Amino acid sequence: MKIENIDVDAAITTAKDLLEKENDLSPALKSAMNILLILVGLLLNRATLNSKNSSQPPSSDPHRKKTLKTKAGANKPGGQNGHPGRTLDSVADPDEITEIKVDRRTLPKGHQYRDAGFEIRQVIDIECARLVTEYRAQVLEDEQGHRWVARFPEGVNRPVQYGLGLKAHAVYMSQFQLIPYDRVRDHFQDQMQLPISAGSVFNFNREAYDQLATFEQWAKDRLARSGLMHADETGINIGGKRHWLHCASNTALTLFYPHQKRGTEAMDDIGILPYFKGILCHDHWKPYYRYPCRHALCNAHHLRELERAWEQDGQQWAKAMQALLIDIAQATEGAGGQLPPDEATQWRYRYRKLLEQADTECPPPDDAQRQGRRGRLKRSKARNLLERLRDFESDVLRFMDEEQVPFTNNQGENDLRMTKVQQKISGCFRSMEGAKIFCRVRSYLSTCRKQGVTATQALALLFQGENPDFMRDHEA
Repeated sequence: MKIENIDVDAAITTAKDLLEKENDLSPALKSAMNILLILVGLLLNRATLNSKNSSQPPSSDPHRKKTLKTKAGANKPGGQNGHPGRTLDSVADPDEITEIKVDRRTLPKGHQYRDAGFEIRQVIDIECARLVTEYRAQVLEDEQGHRWVARFPEGVNRPVQYGLGLKAHAVYMSQFQLIPYDRVRDHFQDQMQLPISAGSVFNFNREAYDQLATFEQWAKDRLARSGLMHADETGINIGGKRHWLHCASNTALTLFYPHQKRGTEAMDDIGILPYFKGILCHDHWKPYYRYPCRHALCNAHHLRELERAWEQDGQQWAKAMQALLIDIAQATEGAGGQLPPDEATQWRYRYRKLLEQADTECPPPDDAQRQGRRGRLKRSKARNLLERLRDFESDVLRFMDEEQVPFTNNQGENDLRMTKVQQKISGCFRSMEGAKIFCRVRSYLSTCRKQGVTATQALALLFQGENPDFMRDHEA
């Protein structure tokens, strides 16, 4: 491991050798110095971790430099060559038409002028305004004083109430655009002079949550029966305490769920993995292996761990394995997502051969050092990675054998990304109820977008009590 061209590992080794040769130091001082050297190594290992050699996000990299495009490779502003382009088109049925007459006083005199039509220019603008619809139900009364009142439309139950469009818009801003409640309140007050409280926005969200109970069960059933599913989890703060947000998804469906636990207790409560029989793509979190389905491991994680083994531990095999996995991924992509059996066998042979060579460079701990201790001897991070790549070969390389299996678990990680944005904006959820509302509504909106339904359309359908077409198609 080198830092600013200083070989830290060599320096620590030299210091240890000097301590061993120094006979004038007391045993206590030698022990203290050895402990300090160990701590230095541990701290340096941690300090040199970044987004390229660990699972840390790029935003945590110290002194992160943003790469700027060079002039030679930079694109010019605007649409690029080959881009179909899109212009602002005129509207066939404008909402308002204003006719402008020619001021005849400005025309040259001595001529006769006839009407020759119009030149048209349109200005497309928006108007944020309150729209109040008053329903007046007729009342009939007979000679005896009996009254008959016309029936109001369904859903119009109070003397004054908020409309479905307003509710959908509030939920859109809160749950899709992740705008805090107080700022949603300010938007309605400033733009439309509607005194909506933060509590009302929360109630709209809770109403959406209640109406989406059927969707959540529908999504769980479809995910449990799917052929491929991505799984991931991330930490969230609920009421100041650590909780976990679980994600199960694929290219067509998304389901988020908050829970106090990260492992199998949470996964069982969610109710998808106990019934899943397809291929589960994940980052080798051990509880996933308790479920009797086939597994595919995220190679993006492997590439970062191999980078760490090469940078910090100087493991040559790790650099070679990193290159090999990338080559296999490129060959698989070139073959259309699945390698022919004979070609896959050749890649697998190279994979195993490289791990055999790695055993020499990164051997297991010597059993003679056991000294009466039971159990598995402690291994280095590089050795643990080597054994994992060897023991789970089928799961690491499943992407080259089955077309539907990707090289990474990026689908699951991408689906979780916006939940991290929400945490950056709001910091935490105040309650488990708020977290559940967020997860269920976001699950619905994410699924709709994957199915080609915009968030605005999805929420309009929700408050109208209708399911999107893709749910109705499955029901049929």
